[in-house]
Amino acid sequence: MTTPPFAPVTDADLAVMRQQLGRPARGVVGVAARCVCGNPTVAATAPRLSDGTPFPTFYYLTHPAATAAMSSLEATHVMRELGDELAEDEELAAAYRAAHEQYLRDRARFGEVPEIEGISAGGMPTRVKCLHALAAHALAAGPGVNPIGDRALARGDWSPERCVCAEPGAAG
Repeated sequence: MTTPPFAPVTDADLAVMRQQLGRPARGVVGVAARCVCGNPTVAATAPRLSDGTPFPTFYYLTHPAATAAMSSLEATHVMRELGDELAEDEELAAAYRAAHEQYLRDRARFGEVPEIEGISAGGMPTRVKCLHALAAHALAAGPGVNPIGDRALARGDWSPERCVCAEPGAAG
C-alpha cells in the first residue's frame, strides 16, 4: 500500500498552518491530510530543513484540535497501554513494522538523509513514543496503514470526520 501523492503546499495552506501552529511551519513540501473543510491537518515536511537540519518527522500534525486530542491521550498514559499491546500482539507488531517501512518510503520520495536513515517517527517500529506523529501518519496514509495511529485517533476526542476549524480557538 502506498500513500497517495499530495499537491504542493500553497501560500494559503502555509498561512493556515502558521495560525494553527502559532509560528511558521518549516520545510513543508505538501499537505498530506486535510480537514473536511479543506484546511491542513497534516503537513508533509522535507527530511532536511532549509538550514540543513535533518528532520525525521515527515508527517507533522498541525490541526489544533487533533493535536490537543493526542496530548490529552498522552497525559492519560495511553502510550504505555498501546506499547503493552504492541509487545503482546505479534500481528499488531508486524503491522506497525510495515507502517514504519511505509513511512520511510514516503519520506524517501523527498530525499535521503543519512543522519536519519532507518528512523521514522513516533517510536516506530518497536515502541509507542509520540501519538501526534503516529496520528499524523495514520491521517496521511489512511485507515489500516498505521495501527497504533488508527487506535489513537479512535480513542481521541477529535474526529477527522467533523470540522471544528470555525470553533473559537481553532485555526481556519
